[in-house]
Amino acid sequence: MDRAVSGGSTTSTWVLGHLALGLTLLAFGIGHTGAIHGVTAVAAVSLALYVGGIGLFVAGLFQFRAGDAFAGTAFAGLGAFWFTWGTGVGHQMSAQAAGLFLVLWALLVVSLTAGSAAAGPLVQCVYGLFAVALLLLAVGQFGGSAGAVRAGGWFAAMAGLCSWYGATAALADWPLPLSRRRAAARGVTAGA
Repeated sequence: MDRAVSGGSTTSTWVLGHLALGLTLLAFGIGHTGAIHGVTAVAAVSLALYVGGIGLFVAGLFQFRAGDAFAGTAFAGLGAFWFTWGTGVGHQMSAQAAGLFLVLWALLVVSLTAGSAAAGPLVQCVYGLFAVALLLLAVGQFGGSAGAVRAGGWFAAMAGLCSWYGATAALADWPLPLSRRRAAARGVTAGA
């Protein structure tokens, strides 16, 4: 596959999209864990809005243009999530409304998890962990459970690390078949 950065290179926009997703999920997740004193999820708003929201959405458009419907849907859909979350932080909203927001977006991420089987186990892990994170955050909102919110933050951070690692491995051309499709294109036999 062509590794040059161009409008038609699915590899370059795939890497960019997963780097943006990884960094945004890490900041969002760590902010919810309370692991670093003074760092809350609100600290991730700028990153979520610009890198996660606009960056992912644009990467999604490039993926659609290159013919990758799954990555285009994932990046554009998650870009819309991050943009909506980033612009909504700080507005008064009930815990139930915030929980419903998270559940609705979790449904999108569950769909992405189901649709990512052909992309390989690492990509499926990213979306699966993110879906669990959103559901735990929703439970935390509905029930006022700080423990569920912290657990959701850790799942989001793990999803971010997986996304960042996958993009870095693809960029560095490490010998890790990140997807069955890419591995087959390089002549590597991918396992089931």
